[in-house]
Amino acid sequence: MKKGQAASGIRWRRISIIVCIITLLVAANLVARNYIDVLNFPIRPGNEDAVHRTIMFSAALYAILLAVPFVPGVEIGVALMAMLGPRIALLVYLCTLAGLSFSFILGRLIPIKALIHMAKDLKFDRIRQLLEDIEPLDKKERLALLIGRAPKRMLPLLLRYRYFALAAALNIPGNYVIGGGGGIALFAGASRLFSVPGFLVTIILAVSPVPIAVMIFGVGILSD
Repeated sequence: MKKGQAASGIRWRRISIIVCIITLLVAANLVARNYIDVLNFPIRPGNEDAVHRTIMFSAALYAILLAVPFVPGVEIGVALMAMLGPRIALLVYLCTLAGLSFSFILGRLIPIKALIHMAKDLKFDRIRQLLEDIEPLDKKERLALLIGRAPKRMLPLLLRYRYFALAAALNIPGNYVIGGGGGIALFAGASRLFSVPGFLVTIILAVSPVPIAVMIFGVGILSD
């Protein structure tokens, strides 16, 4: 009876984790998609204060949503630049760096033991075993282990040139299906394969092309 109760408790905990994750992701996606419509408001003399407050709130919301995995928060940044033009591009760029950095640091702070327990609860046995194998290793040993176990030719190459791979992943259109900017940054942090300075330099360069293009060529570049 006790074994049955223990198994039932584990099953309900697993279900609760899955439900919470799905609820969070769905809610964040709804907020991101619906708020883009809210941004389509008229700018006219007399409502400058309201516009300023909306811009600052939108920028903060954008940074938060961008940090959430599997959420296309970048759409809010694009909507802001499309609506307000080059003058908002720098703010969007800084918020992008803030959102990705927050997600990366959060990933670094998550103990690998916690990830192991989560993988165990969700019955991701291969992931759990991999995490258990890499937990006691330092970064070089961890990287060597992952390269050695990579089943395809491309994976060792991506691991060796992981900073270039990170930059490319952040710029892939529709990357929310592989975690979005927040998910990619979170995984990068949790993997412990990226140094903090290296990650910061990578995202500073990787996310700069669009804001710079908007500042130089205007919002017309977004529709091309």
